[in-house]
Amino acid sequence: MAIRHQVIERPPDAVWAVLEDPRLYADWVVGTSASWPLDTRWPQVDAELAYRVDLGPWTFEGRTVVRRAEPPHWLELEADSGRLGTARIAIEVRPWGGQALVLVDEHPLRGPGGALHAAPLDFLIQLRHRSMLPRLARTVEGVTSAASGTAVRAMAGGTATSGRG
Repeated sequence: MAIRHQVIERPPDAVWAVLEDPRLYADWVVGTSASWPLDTRWPQVDAELAYRVDLGPWTFEGRTVVRRAEPPHWLELEADSGRLGTARIAIEVRPWGGQALVLVDEHPLRGPGGALHAAPLDFLIQLRHRSMLPRLARTVEGVTSAASGTAVRAMAGGTATSGRG
């Protein structure tokens, strides 16, 4: 099963503030180079965002639909990658003291990924989540730092990063 978790040193509402901004998905979703809302209702059920993935000279676009939203604790998405099929991505945000415990559960749902779902695919999703959850934490911490007027995403060398990659 492709389930991972991360403690984020901010309250659940701060995590939700990032999840409800479709333009920030490219900052923390691994492989995504850009994201934008397709309507103004995000993250309400059936609202959509679009995303772009750049792989060398090739560019692919997909869309993600909200299937369940219970702010600030549950967000379930269906990511549609065209011919590759769709995936169910469930994000649970639990209070953890004054922090948030974020759990991500992702599984292929439809198309070739759903038909071929096996342990090797779960391993690849786990690797993706190993990068994605710390990126989510940095994005949440950067957004909340910016809101409080302190430096955003400052690195040890004094440079800022976009959080993409």
